[in-house]
Amino acid sequence: MPAPLATGVDFTDLHFVGQPGIIATGLIHGPGGVALVDPGPTTSMPVLEAALAARGFSWTDVRAVLLTHIHLDHAGAVGHILKVAPDARLYVHERGVAHMVDPSKLIASATRLYQADMDRLWGEMLPVPADRVEVLGERDHLSIVGHEIESAWTPGHAWHHVSYFLPASRIAFVGDTAGICRPSGRVVLPPTPPPDIDLEAWRTSTETILAWNPDTLFLTHFGPQGSPHVHMQDLWRRMDDWSRRVQASLSRDGSDEERAEVFVRSVVDDLERATSRAEAEAYARAGRFDFSWTGLARYLRKKDKT
Repeated sequence: MPAPLATGVDFTDLHFVGQPGIIATGLIHGPGGVALVDPGPTTSMPVLEAALAARGFSWTDVRAVLLTHIHLDHAGAVGHILKVAPDARLYVHERGVAHMVDPSKLIASATRLYQADMDRLWGEMLPVPADRVEVLGERDHLSIVGHEIESAWTPGHAWHHVSYFLPASRIAFVGDTAGICRPSGRVVLPPTPPPDIDLEAWRTSTETILAWNPDTLFLTHFGPQGSPHVHMQDLWRRMDDWSRRVQASLSRDGSDEERAEVFVRSVVDDLERATSRAEAEAYARAGRFDFSWTGLARYLRKKDKT
């Protein structure tokens, strides 16, 4: 069990498909119960249940599920959790509400990407009852299980992305907006899958998060990160580099599949030099590099047409 981040603020490793350091769920607790930040996919529910039990809680103690966004690695388990946590409510950005109430389009979109791996990775995603949803906008102030929490709309990775800030502990739960950083890797990578990537919006969201002046950024992939300004600089250095690589690849002969394959090889080679082969493989599990090529290519092509 990791050390608490602050009084009443904790997290757990979901050991996604048996792998450590891929998906982290925030646990915020107090006298009123527990709030979960990004509870992950349905396949990880047994691990999350065990993590709650190790801290003396059960599903009936869960009062809130705070989503940064609705992608399955963050939100897939919510419908199941609300069935076993009768007093819990879901907090999600207004652009994501319809997809949580009726996830059919979300599931169809994910199936196009993951195909036969859908069940193995994510499991079943259930709809969320509309009357148990709290809708978040551009800015909101929440009081949940004894904690004051600020939320802000932070698009760029996804148009329905929000981040949460706890002023008392100066921790910002930022989902994917601050990228991917493995616990042992110290390399920050930008997760840029299709279809919502918008780098201008993402830069604004970065400024929104840093304006909170947090001491710690909590990444769903993976965990607490110090030195937020340095961390964001590392993210954007890599983002700019990847954007240049993808832009250059678009002018070369070949199919998109071939362009993505070259990009993936170059990213993995970079990571192996910076870390190790095992760590490069772990980063690849945390964020598919071929999807990152596709998301950036889609964004750059749209931008070239404007």
